Amino acid sequence: MIEPGFSAEQIDTSKPHPARMYDYYLGGRDNYEVDREAAERVIAMAPEAPASARANRAFMRRAVRTVVRAGVRQIIDIGTGIPTSPNTHEVAREIAPDVRVAYVDNDPIVAAHAGARLTNTSGTGFVLADVRDPKAILGHPVVRELIDFDQPVAVLLVAVLHFVKDEEDPAGILATLTGELPRGSHLVLTHGTTDFHQDAEGDAREVYKKATAQLTLRGYDEFLPLFDGFELLDPGVVQVPLWRPEGALPNAEDLRRIAFYGGVGVRE
Repeated sequence: MIEPGFSAEQIDTSKPHPARMYDYYLGGRDNYEVDREAAERVIAMAPEAPASARANRAFMRRAVRTVVRAGVRQIIDIGTGIPTSPNTHEVAREIAPDVRVAYVDNDPIVAAHAGARLTNTSGTGFVLADVRDPKAILGHPVVRELIDFDQPVAVLLVAVLHFVKDEEDPAGILATLTGELPRGSHLVLTHGTTDFHQDAEGDAREVYKKATAQLTLRGYDEFLPLFDGFELLDPGVVQVPLWRPEGALPNAEDLRRIAFYGGVGVRE
């Protein structure tokens, strides 16, 4: 299920977009010169950006496997970005083939890629919507068709909330998104931070000011309350490589440069 009818006017390639910049950090090709130039400026200021993006993506895969093993069979993935395999539904269906996934993003280019890659995939859908309008997401026909809110749901906002400014009320957005979720539902969050690399040259936030979304990095004490209403799974909120690692950990120097916190909460 893909929303149809994206016009050329909706696709803005004159400004860098975080989803396409993220694709570039991951080594993807679904980006434009304006995105690559902006991403390279970020990397010049914060060389940890590609490693952080890869660590964040690996966390997503571990978190998805965790919630599916806990019995969740439906996922809302908000701010999904360019569909980079393995996608959320591919990871989830390695464990349970019946998992349903509603993808949400505010970039029509992401929607075009999702249409090309998800058209023939049952139990998945894409919604063109913005996290800043959570009621529109929850009320969208694609979400309502795929997601049964009487059963546990996992809501993913991976590398999304640092694009929501304080005055846009990220806590209130989450309260709306998760307000009707039943027991057994999960909340998966990651967030960019400067807690571990405050000595980085320059400020990547300046680059994002010229993009379609600005960057608001938050520290541990600002990120932790976003899990209000959920019980954190062990090991709590940590740098993303430290959350239930499946392989060798980065060395201390490399770990210091991973600029993402992550965590998974469950509604008891």
